[in-house]
Amino acid sequence: MSDNQFQGMVAIVTGGAQGIGEAVARRLSSGGARIALWDMDQELAERTAQSLDQAIALKVDISDWDDVQSACAKTLDALGRIDILVNSAGIAGSNAPVEEYPVDEFAKIIAVNLNGTFHVNRAVVPTMRAQAYGRIVNIASVAGKEGNPNASAYSASKAGVIGFTKSLGKELAGLDIAVNCVTPAAARTRIFDQMAQTHIDYMLSKIPRGRFLELNEAAEMIAWLCSRENSFTTAGVFDLSGGRATY
Repeated sequence: MSDNQFQGMVAIVTGGAQGIGEAVARRLSSGGARIALWDMDQELAERTAQSLDQAIALKVDISDWDDVQSACAKTLDALGRIDILVNSAGIAGSNAPVEEYPVDEFAKIIAVNLNGTFHVNRAVVPTMRAQAYGRIVNIASVAGKEGNPNASAYSASKAGVIGFTKSLGKELAGLDIAVNCVTPAAARTRIFDQMAQTHIDYMLSKIPRGRFLELNEAAEMIAWLCSRENSFTTAGVFDLSGGRATY
């Protein structure tokens, strides 16, 4: 890809204050995109935005449809258009067997990871459809393919993201709007703080490369999916699991 492949474009990155979202925001910004960081941690998002060229930060709870609608309107008002959405916001939740999993926590994880994905995709599609162009990348997980034990809520939510992405990608396939998702293995980010060490060790043991995903590795693949060069592939699932799941 060329150095300025995102020149003139506007990208929303949810969960963009840190982790994979931040790495993607930096990669898109380096290619010329103006960035809208949507994150619950407004202070951190603002610090990240200040370190980028032409970026804004908005506090957004993606599980709240009204909040997402408001953020979309503010983004259009501030930046004028929306060409790219990378939906990286998500929570892992605690680790417990199904018969002990807190009912309220299960619902919260679904609300953020799956319902939130629906909300942000639904919000940006009308603008992309009107301009007959767009690129959407939803961050799923290898857990959505394989199901991690003692992580039923997270696994179910990410499996839902995969199915949702395939459906929306097919709906928009007649336009130059690509909708794909990636299925990362674990990367060492703040989401690890929500996990038991035994679960972290389990995830590492399943990766044939014998290490966790690096943030820049994820950002490079996602950036290509966001580019004009990705002119054919849609409704796809791209593996980032270090060999764990290759189907």
